[in-house]
Amino acid sequence: MSEHWQPGISLEMLKLRAGLLQRIRAFMNARGILEVDTPVLGHAAVTDPNLHSFSTCFRHPAGTEVRTLYLGTSPEFAMKRLLAYGSGPIYQITHVFRDGESGRLHNPEFTMLEWYRTGYDEHALMDETGALLLELEFKSALRKKYGEVFQTATGLDPHCADTSLLQQAAREHGLVTVMDDRAGLLDFLFNRCVAESLGHEQPVFIHDYPACQCVLARLSDDDPPVARRFELFINGIEIANGFYELADAHEQRRRFEQDNRRRREMGLPESPIDERLLLALAHGLPDCAGVAVGVDRLLMVRQGCDELRHVMPFPIDHA
Repeated sequence: MSEHWQPGISLEMLKLRAGLLQRIRAFMNARGILEVDTPVLGHAAVTDPNLHSFSTCFRHPAGTEVRTLYLGTSPEFAMKRLLAYGSGPIYQITHVFRDGESGRLHNPEFTMLEWYRTGYDEHALMDETGALLLELEFKSALRKKYGEVFQTATGLDPHCADTSLLQQAAREHGLVTVMDDRAGLLDFLFNRCVAESLGHEQPVFIHDYPACQCVLARLSDDDPPVARRFELFINGIEIANGFYELADAHEQRRRFEQDNRRRREMGLPESPIDERLLLALAHGLPDCAGVAVGVDRLLMVRQGCDELRHVMPFPIDHA
């Protein structure tokens, strides 16, 4: 363990970070988006097999109960409960936690901006995210469909290609483990062949993802259907992930259960499902779109830094 007590960034970077947060809040407040605060600890964990929650124990002061609680990987579920309660458009800047994430672009604790717009679809929210980028002195953002950039890079149509063809392409690009999960194969190939080339001249939104990568997004009525989600890339780095939000409680439960089946197949522990979120969806989530933005990554690319640690006061090895 390092004996240094000082933060890992300069005072100038500390001020730049504060300035970025102030400008984000000013942007949201000017548009009438309410700032909210939701718990970091919760009774449910993320089910996505690609994300891993930290857990801790709550011991009741009477000594009658020990309960497992989870540090949030995102404030999404609690924010959707506020939306169902009638909050209207909301945003939050908060710390989130993801186990097993560390490196040039990752830290197990990081800062996330997340906001939801009632009455918006994914295209309207891309418009607003693009407006925020302009406010933060980025160039205007392009838009490209996932299928087009994927097929250009790999020669395969991600919406229709057989899983066997995706497996062969993944092996040719360095995949050494056996993988039969279509979403996982597409994710591997996209990260290996596409992502690093995106957003170097100007930011770019990638949208219309394959249906198997819908996560929490609605599916379109197209044939084949696509997931109504988008990601923002700048300098080859994913900065934001947005959705035209799924509002169907039964379909959301099915996806959670599907995630847990996949977790079992991968040898991972199942995650407790957020029943309170499902109750909120059953009560009625307003038509809305939401997006999560990695604030540390946004500052990193804005300042031309190479590593996340260069914009974080206390990355994990300084914490």
